[in-house]
Amino acid sequence: MKSGQESVFQGMIGLEIHVYLTTREKLFCCCRASREKGLQANVNICPICTGMPGAKPMLPNKNAVEKAVLVGLMLGCKINERLIWQRKHYNWPDLPKGYQNTLSGTHAFPVGVNGKFYGIKVRSIHLEEDPASWEPSSGKVDYNRSGLPLVEIITEPDFSSSEEVGEWLKKLLHNLEYLKAVSSDAGIKVDVNVNIPGKTERVEIKNVNSIENIENAIDYELERQIREGSKRETRRFDEGKGTTVLMREKESADDYRFISDPDLGDIVINKKFISDIRERLPESPEVKLEKIIKKYKIDERNASVLARNLDIAEFFEKVAERIDAKFALPWITIELFRHLNYNKTSLDKIDIKVEHFVELLEMVKSGKITELQGKQFLNKFYPKSFSLRDVEGRIDDKKELERVCESVLMENKEAVQKYRSGDDKVLNFLVGEVMRKTNRRADFRVAREVLIRLLDN
Repeated sequence: MKSGQESVFQGMIGLEIHVYLTTREKLFCCCRASREKGLQANVNICPICTGMPGAKPMLPNKNAVEKAVLVGLMLGCKINERLIWQRKHYNWPDLPKGYQNTLSGTHAFPVGVNGKFYGIKVRSIHLEEDPASWEPSSGKVDYNRSGLPLVEIITEPDFSSSEEVGEWLKKLLHNLEYLKAVSSDAGIKVDVNVNIPGKTERVEIKNVNSIENIENAIDYELERQIREGSKRETRRFDEGKGTTVLMREKESADDYRFISDPDLGDIVINKKFISDIRERLPESPEVKLEKIIKKYKIDERNASVLARNLDIAEFFEKVAERIDAKFALPWITIELFRHLNYNKTSLDKIDIKVEHFVELLEMVKSGKITELQGKQFLNKFYPKSFSLRDVEGRIDDKKELERVCESVLMENKEAVQKYRSGDDKVLNFLVGEVMRKTNRRADFRVAREVLIRLLDN
């Protein structure tokens, strides 16, 4: 289905959404929980996550349990206080032990149940380990992913169209980003359950990996079921052809032979543990957006840019406590984003301190440095910011700066000629050279004044 085109068919649609938790280690071993693409195969592995005979799991990663509870609370779920690990058996090349450790199953107690998120009921949320990565065309298996902590969110079949699913998933992912509990780089894997009420049997479409593909898979499957009917089965989505393809007959819970895992004790969660995690819940993106608009009198478009990312929104709020919010706004929505995009990074991955950023803005606002010079300093805030106090007024003696300026002009005769031919822009370059020679200690205004005097003479 083309973007923006409305679905003609109404179905009964439920989702099983798998997202990766951000932890340093895997769920049951100390191997690094790496999710980056292009990593050499089978480097972050050990006997536990590769299912070697006799290998026993370690205690579950506490950080993964905490973050799973955090996700459950965000979804409005009731958190269970006793969690029982199950073995889910199936034979597939990506499952080294022949079973998956999970908090789902016939006799399991999921992390959370009976939630509701943006009008859609959430049946349960549970924690489990990820299988390995299997490439059917070559038969190769990469165990780097085996044992990564996954959260699975299971909705009730409350959706009726692909558009509803797409919009809801966008809100879910945005809210999960605010939690800082889920890896946004790793993406999502979604199993989609689709049928037409009263007409067709439920079909599961496995491992669809983008919102666009999820919407297209739903539209195709509804159309196919209208045309061909359906029986209970598992299919996959062929992105290239835009069709769903039969994988196998649909398994039931009995087929997985769920049993309690004798090697893993129950997880007991007390009410204080839950209440402590509840206090870590951030404001939702909608609440943050409304707060920014009202408190700082900022238009909705710019406020939306800020609220898109929690780190940026909180950074802006801290800056706005120290300097005029409207003056700071373009320095964040334009200049800071430019800085991050140029360095192909995000605010949480570099060290820009609020006090250093505010110092920079105050110097621009007071006229001690120009906007262009401010942008040049911001460019140097990578990977770490620095204080501008050493820059401000450190060398303001005209005679001392005259010697530096004369040296700069002698070394840059081509720039001098351009300036004297009417190209005023090279003046900023020459000022920058003075700053470089003085290790950023020269007073910008005095250096500029001395340079102009020397150039004009």
